[in-house]
Amino acid sequence: MVRYKNAHPIEYGILKAYARENRRNMTQAESILWRQIRGNSLGVTFFRQYIIGDCITDFACLDPKLVIEVDGGYHSEPRQAEDDAIRQDWLESHGFPVIRVTNAEVENDIDSAIDKIRTALSAAIQRE
Repeated sequence: MVRYKNAHPIEYGILKAYARENRRNMTQAESILWRQIRGNSLGVTFFRQYIIGDCITDFACLDPKLVIEVDGGYHSEPRQAEDDAIRQDWLESHGFPVIRVTNAEVENDIDSAIDKIRTALSAAIQRE
């Protein structure tokens, strides 16, 4: 399996520590979603807080390539939305389509969020 540890070596250590901390302290929505997608339950393997380049993704599938980002309220703030768009453009330019779900979607209608992910997975499989 190909790993995507292509961050600058100095930055990788910082990113790795931050990703580890994020795995230990997932948000409620991330925990709910993780329980639904872990362990090949959707027919693929997802990783939590996975580093791709200089980005720490909430959830990443390497085969087929897909990233899931769980967005809380602060993601609608202008600066964060701009940063998210830059990260998403970079990930997609490196072959990782990004699907975004909100905390509210995950917490209030997990079935709909999972259907959205399944649809994105089907599209990713067809691209491969």
